[in-house]
Amino acid sequence: MQLTPARILRALVLAAGCALAPLSAGAQGLFSPAIVVDEKVITGYEIQQRARMLTLLNSPGNPQEVAREQLIEDRLKMAAAENAGISPSEQEILDGMEEFAGRADLSREEFVQALAGAGVAEQTFRDFVTAGFAWRELVRARFANRASVSEDEIDRALSAGGSGGSNVRVLLSEIIMPLQRGQEEAIRARANQIAGMTSTSEFSAAARQYSATATRENGGRLPWQNLTELPPPLQPLVLGLAPGEVTDPIPVQGAIALFQMRDIEETGYSAPEIGALEYAAYYMPGGRSAETLARARVLDEQVDRCDDLYAVAQGQPPEVLDRQTLPPSEIPTDIAYELSKLDAGEVSTALTRSGGQTLVFLMLCGRTVAANEDADRQQVTMSLRNRRLTALSESYLAQLRADARIVEK
Repeated sequence: MQLTPARILRALVLAAGCALAPLSAGAQGLFSPAIVVDEKVITGYEIQQRARMLTLLNSPGNPQEVAREQLIEDRLKMAAAENAGISPSEQEILDGMEEFAGRADLSREEFVQALAGAGVAEQTFRDFVTAGFAWRELVRARFANRASVSEDEIDRALSAGGSGGSNVRVLLSEIIMPLQRGQEEAIRARANQIAGMTSTSEFSAAARQYSATATRENGGRLPWQNLTELPPPLQPLVLGLAPGEVTDPIPVQGAIALFQMRDIEETGYSAPEIGALEYAAYYMPGGRSAETLARARVLDEQVDRCDDLYAVAQGQPPEVLDRQTLPPSEIPTDIAYELSKLDAGEVSTALTRSGGQTLVFLMLCGRTVAANEDADRQQVTMSLRNRRLTALSESYLAQLRADARIVEK
């Protein structure tokens, strides 16, 4: 269950305004055993309470089914912790509840009050935190030596270019419409209309009709991208979208851009922070005319790297070729966005300059990872150790479950 602050906050707002219905006084057998795990009883009331809390926290899956699975695992975890002599103290439990509530910028008391408003007892929250704390302590004590990481493993992880932390990926569709002279107001009105769309099929149809990017052929659909790969000004706008929603029209140089969120997910991998992007922009007269676009396609087939463009620009004014190495925050938003879609040596011809009269033949030369070797090494070490502990704990839990006697009523 991914308990992010955003999800918790949304849930608490809902809880404050529309609490779930209280338990039925006439519920039959609610406190009778529903599941028995090695003689430890799970009641129907516990399942109902956990399911309500899962619903409140926007946990994925069927709340009743997930609640049953979690409570079975909690019984196994607590039994294993007790057998190892691990028993969280009252202060440790309270601190755990405080820490969890803090993820939603609430105190423990405020969080408990919000849960109560949705029909979730404090004991349900307390049991949830207690089992999690006890299990973490047991895993650390049992597997600490086996989770050590060698220097060679750290070096390999750094060479692979990832720290292994959590990350957000987004699945977007795009429309970028050049502001053609004399049609600016009509294009802005069209952009406002598209911004109100909630249907992905409608947005894709508009992309095929109006977008100037290469993705127009497949309805503006982009592949999965790490949020951090997008230009810094675009990241909060995209993160604020729910699936199906479209950004307000975004002015970029000589065009208007719109983005629709198709899906979003949190992953277990984080791309390294990019310190600088090196790119080359070769300016071609003629804008997006058929002739200039045809010349750009031919040029794309002839060049494999940024250095090849020097030969292309030879004998022309120096300003026709602009090669830069800049941190992402200093790159114009439209250029940074196009670069986010490219690998080294790839080209975009989506942009124009000089009021649409000049086509930008944009090539990514390469990306440079932000230099912070000590911090990177420490982060990679922690990530590898946590990943190994997670794998060991999951295997141990599976073993406990296989050895247990579980009877569902």
